[in-house]
Amino acid sequence: MAILEIVLEGDPRLRQKATRIRSVDDALRRLAADMRETMLDAPGVGLAAPQIGVLRRLIVVHVPAGHDEDDDPEVNLALVNPEIVRAVGRQVGPEGCLSIPGWYGDVPRSDAITVKALDLDNKDVRLKAHGYLARVIQHEIDHLDGVLFVDRIEDKSSLRRVEDDEEDERMDAGAA
Repeated sequence: MAILEIVLEGDPRLRQKATRIRSVDDALRRLAADMRETMLDAPGVGLAAPQIGVLRRLIVVHVPAGHDEDDDPEVNLALVNPEIVRAVGRQVGPEGCLSIPGWYGDVPRSDAITVKALDLDNKDVRLKAHGYLARVIQHEIDHLDGVLFVDRIEDKSSLRRVEDDEEDERMDAGAA
């Protein structure tokens, strides 16, 4: 596995739509493993392939145990061609992005989503997510469509630069 370079805002690849993946193979599995290692090293809770300059529809997610509720399990996902097929409710909360380091803003998202995708065994999966996990997945799927969290901020005054110490605290909570 390898730690990959994360593409930063301003790179045109972050604004392009990623292409669908026809099938999962060993090279894609290696890419997913490298993305996971990169995400955890950053540290972050999600990473989309365009964030490492690969315009393919692949995301990885790691949400620590107990993030929304004390008994929430740790979630580790690698999703190929993820697509939101149902979205309900609304939540507004802070988001950051590994491709826009040091900036956070309040972003509206659906509170609960249903996603269909392929897993790394090339099998169809359907999953339901709510709360923080739903937020992270929506953030990463946006990257596959060339959308950044700053594009979704309704109240632009909520966008703020954070100092290194404050950013360390927020990163403990996770950036996608």
